Amino acid sequence: MKGKSRMITYAFFLLSAVIAISGCAPISSELRSQADKDLAVDQVSEKPDAYKGKLVIWGGEIIKTTNRKDGSTLIDVLERPLSWNEEPKLSDESAGRFLVEVQRFLDPQIFRRGRKITVAGEIIGSTAKPLGEMQYVYPLLMSRQIYIWPRQTYYYYPYPYWDYPGYYGYYSPGFWGPGWWGFGGFEGGEGEEFEHHGESGEHGGRGGRGR
Repeated sequence: MKGKSRMITYAFFLLSAVIAISGCAPISSELRSQADKDLAVDQVSEKPDAYKGKLVIWGGEIIKTTNRKDGSTLIDVLERPLSWNEEPKLSDESAGRFLVEVQRFLDPQIFRRGRKITVAGEIIGSTAKPLGEMQYVYPLLMSRQIYIWPRQTYYYYPYPYWDYPGYYGYYSPGFWGPGWWGFGGFEGGEGEEFEHHGESGEHGGRGGRGR
């Protein structure tokens, strides 16, 4: 009986973990279930036409956001591996660059260089663009849902750190002398999500979950 009880407890724990993870992910469960999670950016770059119509979930850092004459937006992205909650990791690893086409205006002051995004999009082909002295092949996605992650801010607290209720961080003597560094919060609210269906776009509101 004890063994059976342990198995039930373990199964309940796994189920709770799955629910918690899916609840924190910004991309909707519907799109997540349709996506090919094994399809990587560099793989598509080699044979983009072979993967047309596939749905993928990729993320990374914005390189450039361009507003076009037809009212759409094109985003250049440097791919980064995604963490458990689909947030791009702070990592030097990258499978390459890709482009995201969004059928609506996105403000480049918000979708600016360095911001992290996660995109669920359909592969519609590729675009070759100059990168330095070479022609680089970018996989091109049509956005179905895009989420921009909030920016973290950092504050420096001199001694004594316990004078700041609720503060957490790490000690770093560093260049600036003794003190505490840590996360001070987020800029830009709680992040923003956008859903796109065909030619129309719907602002998904604020929060951490797709619809």
